Amino acid sequence: MNQKIILPLTIASLLITSALCDAQATGQTLNQYNVTPAFPDLTFSSPVGIYPDPTNSNRLFVVEQTGTVKVFNNTRSTATTNTYLDITSQVLYGGEQGLLGLAFHPNYTQNGYLYLNYVADNPKRTVIARYTVNPNEPNQADPNSQQVTLEIPQPPYSNHKGGQLSFGPDGYLYIGVGDGGSAGDPQGNGQNRQTLLGKILRIDVNSASGGRSYGIPADNPYAANTLGYREEIYAYGFRNPWRFSFDFQTGQLWAADVGQNQLEEIDIVEAGGNYGWNLMEGSICYNPPSDCNQTGLTLPLYNYTRDQGTAVIGGYVIHNQTNPELDGAYIYGDYGSGKIWTLRINSQNTTNNLLVDSNLSITSFGLDNNNQLYIAAYDGKIYTLTVNVIPEYPATTQALAVLVTTATLTALLAVAIKRTRNR
Repeated sequence: MNQKIILPLTIASLLITSALCDAQATGQTLNQYNVTPAFPDLTFSSPVGIYPDPTNSNRLFVVEQTGTVKVFNNTRSTATTNTYLDITSQVLYGGEQGLLGLAFHPNYTQNGYLYLNYVADNPKRTVIARYTVNPNEPNQADPNSQQVTLEIPQPPYSNHKGGQLSFGPDGYLYIGVGDGGSAGDPQGNGQNRQTLLGKILRIDVNSASGGRSYGIPADNPYAANTLGYREEIYAYGFRNPWRFSFDFQTGQLWAADVGQNQLEEIDIVEAGGNYGWNLMEGSICYNPPSDCNQTGLTLPLYNYTRDQGTAVIGGYVIHNQTNPELDGAYIYGDYGSGKIWTLRINSQNTTNNLLVDSNLSITSFGLDNNNQLYIAAYDGKIYTLTVNVIPEYPATTQALAVLVTTATLTALLAVAIKRTRNR
């Protein structure tokens, strides 16, 4: 055989041998994740929330920021939705305003109650209102059943309205309220305990007291205080706690607070905690920009810089044994960058890992009744995580040899033959 052909064959043989040795030495499997449309035939108008069916049937609910709630069968092939509730005539939509959150009452199967969080105008305010499902039509709530639970006056700005609603393991309703906007919290609402802005609230919707249509849990941090602090406050010092969720195995409340210029933060929220805004942005001083008094402040569990994203979107702690790699991890993302991460904590450290760089404008995460994770994006689609299991070596050495031979040996032979013909 011509010497110029023998040399490439020798090189190819060495490459194959080396690859086989490396593969046999590692023997591990790496998981890589993608986001794919969960319901390819469905598109929503500015979806900002995904919620499981409180009756445990196979339905999902999607909140559209424009003012509607849609319901549909939780199957990939579904192509139609029903309008569960339409309050567009009551909603001020634009910027970070609109219909922003939903929570089903823990006893929904008995009373049919659900709660909405939306922004209304004239005067501008946040409204927490209760509605009731149509007893004769489970896919429709009665728009005329509204009972206003709470109204919060809002500044004239179109941002930082919060929006999250969630019933905790204790049965109380938790409400996320932003500082009311513009930049920098010009009214100082985050640190002012005499206003509900810049807070996470906790109320009892099953009782009424003090002339309100709800009650104050006796163990709220400022229940029955004499300082003029709002008794509804559970924790304060937030800029815009757009999304939070409970880990129902531990009871921990995980919140994501959107930052100002430098940091996006994740907190585990506890009763009475002061999470710093606007004295601090995440773990750094904001007002003043240095040497701020951190006494009594709770620093973030984790924060990240603007090269990673611009608006953190809180997610969920996942408990799903079908994917042990993610079991027990807090999954969250960023609206600006589309990145999705996992965050884990233990007694020694906090570990944050990039799960997928999706390039989506993520608005919210949701779980179904099987703890399947869903992702809402501003393109109108609902996505889910899919895993590609990529082995570091094929199951057999023969398969690897085929791969290397096809990709490498053929190319080397072609070069060698061409050179021989040109001698």
